[in-house]
Amino acid sequence: MAAAFSCAGPSVVLDTTPRLASPWPYWCAEPGAGLASIPPDRPTTPQRIRDAASRCPAPEGRDWHTLTDHQEWSSAPLSLPTDPAAWYQLAAAGGWQAVVADTCDAVAQDIVTARCAGRAGQAASWCSLPFAVPVLCAAATGPGVQALQVAVKAAVAEGLPLQRMVIALTATGEGRPPSPVRAAAAMLRSHVFSVVTVPHDPHIRTYGMSDSHRVRPKTLAAGYDLARAVLASAHQVWGHPLPAARTPALLSSDVRVACEKVPA
Repeated sequence: MAAAFSCAGPSVVLDTTPRLASPWPYWCAEPGAGLASIPPDRPTTPQRIRDAASRCPAPEGRDWHTLTDHQEWSSAPLSLPTDPAAWYQLAAAGGWQAVVADTCDAVAQDIVTARCAGRAGQAASWCSLPFAVPVLCAAATGPGVQALQVAVKAAVAEGLPLQRMVIALTATGEGRPPSPVRAAAAMLRSHVFSVVTVPHDPHIRTYGMSDSHRVRPKTLAAGYDLARAVLASAHQVWGHPLPAARTPALLSSDVRVACEKVPA
């Protein structure tokens, strides 16, 4: 998706997964300074944020970026922000026009846990960001679509914006999807904005997104289909062209962020 969006403007993937569980640090063609180079308690600049990003090649000589943690495995874990708004501010300050947030949250678990605790969950917080289009991903298998259907039920119960949601079903092998997957996809199309099937790609199964410019043409086409679906969903909700998104004001260099204890 980020590669597809790069044909219209600068795009970035936000890697919100802790470093030791994330594959993104190994997939970047030209690693940047990494998230650790952006201190959370001091002012920063757009250039510093862009320098932290890693470059990944896209077709036709374009590129896209990834913000991930490039520290050594033995380094102390980086304290990543939990509030989606903080990631939005980071991407907006870096000047990217299209942002793909790669999250590791189990959607149904997040929604039900937050609902029982009487608070907003991560899924709801991501959906509340300006011009956010949720994309749910699942394996195109019986168990995969079962989990997806539970997530959609939970999203309906919580009032999340299904009308602008896009679903990506990832094939795990060659050939036609199993009949339960086809039936689930047909059912889901009446509830969400779009359902896109991502074909099986042996290169990705073997190497992940490293050498992303070498993935199959059908895989690239599915990425473009996903990007078009996301953009069409956004246009349907917010109009065409999209209004300008809010951009956070950067702190000046003479400002210091002080940690303050809040009374219990």
